[in-house]
Amino acid sequence: MEKTPPQKEFSGKRVVLFGPESTGKSTLSRKLAKHYHTTYIPEFAREYLQEKMDQTGTVCALEDLMPITRGQRRLENEAAKKAHKFLFCDTDALETWVYSHIYFNVAPEELEQVIALSEYDLYLLMQVDIPWQKDDIRDRPDDRAYIFNQFEDALKKFDKNYGIVTGTGEQRLENAIQIIEQTFK
Repeated sequence: MEKTPPQKEFSGKRVVLFGPESTGKSTLSRKLAKHYHTTYIPEFAREYLQEKMDQTGTVCALEDLMPITRGQRRLENEAAKKAHKFLFCDTDALETWVYSHIYFNVAPEELEQVIALSEYDLYLLMQVDIPWQKDDIRDRPDDRAYIFNQFEDALKKFDKNYGIVTGTGEQRLENAIQIIEQTFK
């Protein structure tokens, strides 16, 4: 059975964009990478689950969670070779853990092991203050506040350093930059 690879060394700071669906994590990770002249890691689950939907017409199942976790880690390890100062991660294993509990009321034991062995310097928890956008994968427009709370509870449970990003458009980017600058003075 394939195991999730360990994190590759990275001398800079790892920042995870974290939170409910349709809160601008992908957009903000790209903008932050551009602002800090570094790279970001796209969300592996989005492509994986869209491909599954297109090929089989089915949605995420519990057995998809570890392949998603491994795929995300591989992308992270590749990006760590090119990044400098900051590495922006559009989600991580903890995000998968939260969704596992929301959808399946349980998480694979290996997923918790990956979380315990992963180190991130800052989580940017995305507030649900921008409009929800429908796509093939997103499905919880009416549960956003509840899901946000589940994400914040996970950060507290696993004792993660985090700031909450609010605002729309460029204000959201400026708020994220302010959190990063204050955290890494």
